[in-house]
Amino acid sequence: MTDAIQTSRRVVVTGIGGICAIGNTIPDIWHAAIAGKSGIAPITRFDATGYETTFAGEVKGFDAASEVGKKDARRLDRYSQLAIVASRQAVAQSGLDIAAEAERVGVLIGTGMGGMETFEAGTESLLNGGPRRVSPFFVPMMLANMASGNVAIDLGAKGPNFAPVSACAASAHAIGEGLQMIRNGLADAIIAGGGEAPITRMGVAGFGSMGALSTRNDDPQRASRPFDAGRDGFVLAEGAASLVLESLEHALARGATILGEVIGYGITDDANHMVQPAPGGEGAARAMRIAMADAGVGPEEIGYINAHGTSTPMNEKLETAGIKAAFGSAAYTVPISSTKSMTGHLLGAAGALEAALTLQALNHGVLPPTINQTDADPDCDLDYVPNTARTLDISIAMSNSMGFGGHNVSLIFAKAE
Repeated sequence: MTDAIQTSRRVVVTGIGGICAIGNTIPDIWHAAIAGKSGIAPITRFDATGYETTFAGEVKGFDAASEVGKKDARRLDRYSQLAIVASRQAVAQSGLDIAAEAERVGVLIGTGMGGMETFEAGTESLLNGGPRRVSPFFVPMMLANMASGNVAIDLGAKGPNFAPVSACAASAHAIGEGLQMIRNGLADAIIAGGGEAPITRMGVAGFGSMGALSTRNDDPQRASRPFDAGRDGFVLAEGAASLVLESLEHALARGATILGEVIGYGITDDANHMVQPAPGGEGAARAMRIAMADAGVGPEEIGYINAHGTSTPMNEKLETAGIKAAFGSAAYTVPISSTKSMTGHLLGAAGALEAALTLQALNHGVLPPTINQTDADPDCDLDYVPNTARTLDISIAMSNSMGFGGHNVSLIFAKAE
């Protein structure tokens, strides 16, 4: 390895939690992912009759009242509920005693959309019944920072707290900013992740009107097909994921099991277009280069890339170009996959879920596949681990996220020593 830019505290992962369309815990999600199982199905959250897209990646078997209690099930938007569940899982695995050091434990939960269900219900109440019919909980349920706030309330974490809101890069930003806070001594531990519940009438209609969603209604499980020539749009999905980040010293002092280390963080913006990546994937390439410089590693040392891979015609072409620009000749040998082919696109929660799956790949020596790879796209000519998981012992891996507004985040993880 080359010398790293950062010389401050090392940051490790001691807990991982998640809930999404392919599982309600990280072990279940991982088993489904390496089996190549799709979680995409017809929408049940609302009546999608008349919509161009009638399927999504819904969480299955989630009962809010039993998970967060009857009162909070009424007073918390679904995106907050999901974030609480994922964060509880992560903290439970970590064994972190938050009460003993609450002021040194922070929470960063990102989101792209915030309380969409609450916003729609409040708008409907206003239009049908007038302003007095709007719930007093409308604002605190809807706000994009409230998942972060509610996780802190639920767990008693009194340290740094805010919500990155950078579209589909939000939870990757949360992990990266948590890394920096611990490196710089602002906290000893950070619960970092994202929550999203966008499968609503306006969510599906809005993305549909942009032409961003797949319309493969006759075959939902094959609709998300990143890097495939037949891709026609992404699949909207909901869920949450959280990581417990700690300084290495703090984790060792309490005898925690270390699941991996966060060694690199790169962030850029395309400054190009509201929704289209920069030509040649230039912004994403810069984020990858910055992350590798931060980690002190070269392209040939990266054993796997979990790609942003949304299943849109524009993204995969330009993401492939960005990987080539950042990795040079190593781009043709590094395995790449998009787990969105199975989970759908969790928007602001996607980066954290994909970081979790990247850590699982490091720990288990198995790379999750990109399913639905049937037709080669000449613009996407790298190794995308097609259709079947691959056994491969790797030490360092990268996870990439991109968001509307030109946001690019690259995270690099290393296997626990």
